[in-house]
This record gives sequence, C-alpha cells and structure tokens, in this order.
Amino acid sequence: MTLDTPIGKLYGVGPKYEKCFNSNSIYTIKDLLYYFPRAYQNRGDIRSVADPILDSEPHAYILTVASDAKSADIRRGLNILKFKAFDDTGTVTITFFNQSYLKDVFKVGATFRFWGKIVQEKRTLCMNSPSYEPCTMAKPLAPYISVYPLFSGVNQKYLAKLLSQLRGDISTLVTDYLPESIRLKNKLCTLAYALENIHFPENSDALERAIRRLTFDELFIFALSISQMKQATRESTAPIMIKQDLTPLLSQMPYELTGAQRRTVEELEADMCLKKAISAPSSEERYIAEVMTTKPMNRIIVGDVGSGKTICAAVGAYIACKSGYQCALMVPTEILAFQHFEDLCPLFERVGISCELLTGSTPARAKKAILERLKSGKTQFIIGTHALIQTGVEFNRLGLVITDEQHRFGVRQRASLAEKSQSAHVLVMSATPIPRTLSLMIYGDLDISLIDEMPKGRQRVDTFVVDESYRARLNAFIRKQVNEGHQAYVVCPSVEEKKDDILDSADFNPFILDFNDTPPLKSAVDYSKVLAEELPDLRVAFLHGKMKSREKDEVMMAFANGEIDVLVSTTVIEVGVNVPNATLMIVENAERFGLSQLHQLRGRVGRGSDKSYCILVSSTNSERSRERLEIMRTTYDGYTIAERDLKMRGPGDFFSSSPSIRQSGEMSFTIAKSCSDEVLLYSAFESARELLCVDKALSLPEHSLLLAKVLEVCEVGKKTIN
Repeated sequence: MTLDTPIGKLYGVGPKYEKCFNSNSIYTIKDLLYYFPRAYQNRGDIRSVADPILDSEPHAYILTVASDAKSADIRRGLNILKFKAFDDTGTVTITFFNQSYLKDVFKVGATFRFWGKIVQEKRTLCMNSPSYEPCTMAKPLAPYISVYPLFSGVNQKYLAKLLSQLRGDISTLVTDYLPESIRLKNKLCTLAYALENIHFPENSDALERAIRRLTFDELFIFALSISQMKQATRESTAPIMIKQDLTPLLSQMPYELTGAQRRTVEELEADMCLKKAISAPSSEERYIAEVMTTKPMNRIIVGDVGSGKTICAAVGAYIACKSGYQCALMVPTEILAFQHFEDLCPLFERVGISCELLTGSTPARAKKAILERLKSGKTQFIIGTHALIQTGVEFNRLGLVITDEQHRFGVRQRASLAEKSQSAHVLVMSATPIPRTLSLMIYGDLDISLIDEMPKGRQRVDTFVVDESYRARLNAFIRKQVNEGHQAYVVCPSVEEKKDDILDSADFNPFILDFNDTPPLKSAVDYSKVLAEELPDLRVAFLHGKMKSREKDEVMMAFANGEIDVLVSTTVIEVGVNVPNATLMIVENAERFGLSQLHQLRGRVGRGSDKSYCILVSSTNSERSRERLEIMRTTYDGYTIAERDLKMRGPGDFFSSSPSIRQSGEMSFTIAKSCSDEVLLYSAFESARELLCVDKALSLPEHSLLLAKVLEVCEVGKKTIN
C-alpha cells in the first residue's frame, strides 16, 4: 500500500462506495488521510447523571443497563425501544427510535459509554438516541471521537472504520516534506504524528500539536506557492504612461476626493507614469513614453463597499486612455457592467474618451461593430463581463486591465484578459477590508492601496441584534420601510432547505463539539414564499447563486428599478449593484456569517440620503456567537472588524477573498481557515521567506519533496478552476 493506492483497494470499499468517494474528490489513500474531521466529541470527559443540566449539550456518561430493553410499535412506521441505565448518582431512561434490533445489544448488567443529551421530562431524566460504545477491560475507549463532514452514501461509523485500517501504517506511508530545520525551529511534530492524531487523538495535547503542524503546513505551502506566481509577475514589463491633469475628470465628481482616495490616486500615478506631469508633451516626450517600459503596476485597491474604489479606478483608466492606450474594466454580471457604463460613460465622453459596453447579451451586429472599433483603437475604454475574454476580442493597445476582485473572477478569466496585451498594468478592486498585518502576508509584493475613509454624506447604518421573538415586529418594520417608498434586503445562509444543515458549518473547528443547538437555517427560496404569504401586499422575490446569470441579472435589475419591494437572497448580493433606495438589510441566521461578510452585507444599504438599518437575526445560545454579533452592533470601521474577525475566526474569510490565493491555484484551506494563532500565522510566512532567500526555486536536492508538494497544491487548484 502507498499513498497513491486507489481508495477502492481498502477493505469495505466496493465499486458503489468508490464512486461516492470519487465524486467527492477522494481517489487515493492520501486523499482519505487528508479528509480531516470537522469537529471532535470529547467523550473522555465523563459526566455524572446527577450533574446539573445547564447547557443542554451532549456529554459522555458511563452507565450500566438496569432493565430489559422493551420494544413497542407506537404507530405505523414508528417503533420505540426503551430501557433504564444508571451510574452511582442516578438513573436515566434511554430511548431509541426504529432500532428494535438493539434489543439484543443492551443486556441487563452490561456497561456502555453513552454520548448524548440528558433532558428532564416531568420528574424523569431521559436520553434519546445516544451514541454508544461497550465498556470492557480489554479495549480502552478513545477520549476523542472524530466527526467528519458527510456526503451522500457514507456515515460517521463507516468513515472511522476505513481510517482505522490505515492507523498502523501511517508512519510508513508518509514521508515528511518539511525541512527538519524549519520543523525544529517552529517546534512542530512530525507529519506522520500529525496525521495519526488528527484522526485518532491520544489526548487534547496530541490533538493540539497535530492541528498546529497541519495548520503550519497549509500556510507555509501557500506562502511558497504565491511566491512562485509573483516571481513571474516581476519579470514582465508595461508601458510608461504620461502623467495627466486630472481636473477635467475630477471636476465632474459629485464630491471632492477623500484623503484616502487622493493617496490612492497618487499611488496609481507613481506606478504608471513618468515622474513629471506633461500638459502638452513634445514629440520627443511622447516617443519616450511610447518606447520606454517599466515594471507593471500590480496594485489592489482595498476598501469598504461604497468607499469610492471605482472612482480611483476611473482615474487609472483616464490616465491610460489620455496616454494613448486602451483600458478594459471587467465585472462579473451584466447588470453591474451596465451600471458602471451608465455611471462612467458620460464622464469619459465629456473629456473626449470613447467608451463602449460589451456583454454576453450584446446583439451580434452591435458586437461586431464594437470589436472592429476596439481592434482599430477607436474605442479607448471598454466595460464588460467575461465577454471581454472571448475569442475574437482584440485590442489595439491595451495598457491597463481593471478587474473588480470582490466579485471573484477565476484565475483563468483574469489571465485571459491580461494575455490580450503583451504587457499591461493591472489594477484590482476588493471590498473585503484586510487586517493590515495579514495583508502584508497575503499580498506579499503586490502593492496595496487602502481606502479607509468613507465619502462625506454617507450615513452610519444603525445595527440591531434580535431573535425570533421579534419576527412580527420585523415584518411590520419591513412594511413601514416599503410604505415610505424604500426597499429591503433579506439575506439567508442557504439556497434551499436541507435535511442536515450541520454540513453548512463545515469549517474546521475542534472546539465545536456538537451542532444540535444551532438554530435551523433559513433558505432564500422557502423564506421568500413565507414572506410573500405574511406580507401579501408587498412585491417579494428571491435571488441565489444557483440561478442562471440572465435570471439573476433580471431580478437585480427589477430590484434596482424599484419593481421589487423585498429581495430575499443568499450572499450573492455581496457583489450586487448600487441600490440607493434600499434602506433595510435583514440577515437571517446571522451567527453563520463571518464578521467581515456581515460588514459587507451591511454596506449594501445606506448608500443614499435616507436613514438605513441593518438587523441581525439570531436565536443562537452560543456565547461566542453572541459576542461576535455584539461586535457588529457596536463597531462600524471595516478594518477594526477585520482585525476582530481574524482573532476570533482565523484567516479563512480573508484567504477565500484574496486574489493572490486564487492566482496561486485557488488553494483551499481546511484547518488553517480557523487558525487564530497569529504567532503561528506569521511564523509560517516568515519561514517561507527565509527558505526562499536560500533557495528561491526550491531546486536543492533536500527540497525536492517540498517542491513536489507545492506543485501538487498548485495543480489541484488548476483542476478546481477548470
């Protein structure tokens, strides 16, 4: 057996199960070993029956069967099995449903370790459908039980049984790729020890050591992989632009640029332009600007929704076009492209720059004419969707590529646009505020412009946290806003109802031991029907990411045009259009979202002159979740929220929205998503930097295994993109 052995070679994995595993990207023994638990049940913490029932959480109890198990048919399709069990402090009635075959398992006098909730019903202590294991002297019970993300066709016991076949062979199967000097410097366990104890932890210390090592590995490999991508960027060139008088463009803006916007504009000029402004450049100066090249701008503008990133990007486009080059702005949806075109086209045409719109729905005849003008250079600034990267789109002199990164274009889509020019400056926009210290690691030598100041006139969006008891008042408030001529968003965490909403909390978190206390998920499709019934006088519609692009655009256009009063949506509206008339944002199951994500959703309202509100609905009993929601209620600065989010949830949200990560192969994170150990986070990046100073290409023989790991991660990412 090797790590590359097909999963079907394991005992108990026939063709049917192998197909289930393959459909979930588990093909080999290695894939199974790296299919990590999402949580753990601490069954080594044994409680007594007499312990106070305070939290209604599941716990472990060692109980002896006190009475015969009796089975009874309650009604058609429902059978119950009941018996009593006890410890030194009390007795519990245990019930199983539709499991009459267990009658022969629970014999009087036999002792088991049960895992479940004890609840009091009248004067009787009861436990329903607990997990159980026989207690014998021959086989000591494991203190921790792994809980895996499930998929169709498998259950927890089956996964645990398969992994147990590998437990004794992990040390011979696995070869450590991490240089020994780095492992020892960071006080990390071996890879074999980590993989064994992530699945079968000996104790809490072993589990912590395993998590630490595997977290370090994910961060370290990521840091190495983005360095490879950035090296290629450093070797390319781009044209030098002519510094422009920006007055003709900026004088048309509705407000003066904020200090943060002015700073960003200066950074763009420094990246792209000659060091001095030329109001009427001589022929010699024009020649210099045309033939000279520089390191291409590779800059990201990061700022809250509504902070004015687009205006800064427009300045970059203005400089490029006035310098004799073309600029392309690519956005993910037709409605957003249309809105950008409506906003920017009049500004650019008034300063003598031709502007066009190209989307998938552009009629064939009009598209042909646009492509001809683009190829000839008559069109200087083009705004569009992925239609810009289709075959047949040719530029005359593409000098600047702008993508709205918050909308998460894939690597190949952005690369295809950049490849339409031999050399071009690149500007990216992101609406996810990144903690400053983390941004230095995520973006490395990618230059960052932080817009940490909101334009004048933007009102603060008052934020409230309520539970289900406020439902009637919430509906009344929705109607009040609509009656006043406004609109409302309602955001749900899922598209449709699911039988097991536990899977929606699949982020790795060993401290979440059970999800039974998590409030059920609201779904966009079903809750829109509920609202339509409860508010029959209002126009209610739904929107989610699984809809076709044209359908989504039609719904968002209708909402933007005021034809929909209440839009029930998933987080797809994070990348929605500007709707100043929307004054109410309601987020259902708010405990399921990261702080930065909630902050972005809140930024969808308050974009007009009317007072706006954000209401976070959550009935969770989790103290940690309530603390996070309280931060949202009292904090409005995106960067402060980002820092708190990093400390409480780890870097998962920021990694998933980082362009550098997606450019390095859409690397996915499992354990590192929830890393809140900032020291470990920084140590992994620093170790990668130090190693690359010694061996930039990882070409030394002692680094061959590490290089193979980096290339493997990047290759997996490419497959994900495709």
